[in-house]
Amino acid sequence: MGFMHDLKQAWQRNDSLVCVGLDPEPARFPAALHGDADAIFTFCRAIVDATADLVCAFKPQIAHFAAHGAEDALQRLIAHVHAAHPGVPVILDAKRGDIGSTAQHYATEAFDRYGADAVTVNPYLGRDSVQPFLDRADKGVIILCRTSNPGSRDLQELDVGSGRKLYQHVAETVAREWNAHGNCALVVGATWPAELADVRGRVGELPLLVPGVGAQGGDVAAVVTNGRTTDGNGLLISSSRAILYAGSGDDFADAARAAARALRDEINRYRR
Repeated sequence: MGFMHDLKQAWQRNDSLVCVGLDPEPARFPAALHGDADAIFTFCRAIVDATADLVCAFKPQIAHFAAHGAEDALQRLIAHVHAAHPGVPVILDAKRGDIGSTAQHYATEAFDRYGADAVTVNPYLGRDSVQPFLDRADKGVIILCRTSNPGSRDLQELDVGSGRKLYQHVAETVAREWNAHGNCALVVGATWPAELADVRGRVGELPLLVPGVGAQGGDVAAVVTNGRTTDGNGLLISSSRAILYAGSGDDFADAARAAARALRDEINRYRR
């Protein structure tokens, strides 16, 4: 059925807009995992198994695996999600963007090597740089629009004519021109609630991946109020460190579950 189908089903089945970011940092793992040659996989698998019924998606960050030579762990982790928790989509947070055959290889890497259901991409090089991803109609293409980092204003707020800012142009272009297969979404940071409302008004029902709650300080109420669609869905509200490292002992997975549940319940208070 594809990414969008699975995402919509997960919103309903788990009554959740929570996306758990899987950003493993071995130095922060519980002491029991120190010395485990497969600690990254073991840690992330435990988080996945503890939270899968509370989320709408998982989002492993590729650099957190690759920096430790753990690409195999990433591949096995995605396969585990699909096997143990079918219907919960996996977004590979890779922020790819390149031209020609390189873009095609990046699409093959994300979807065929790793088996991801969706991938984050950078639109800065233009449509041809993301076309190989767009062509995979069953896969999600989540395009950077208004990112949560302070430096995003350096480029994303530039006036591109008639008072329109670059991020607004990206949002409209994706919604009107790039979404022919209905497989596009946008990244809009929780740290910009006014811009989140602006993007929602420009793109209709297009899903929005919203990082920046939790450790980055984004306000949950503002995100839900400004970003939800008319049916109360339309968002993937991403939290990584606040869930992954909610506990530091042997019960770290239970602590992660409690944190994910608390975030889901907080979101749902404003969602109805």
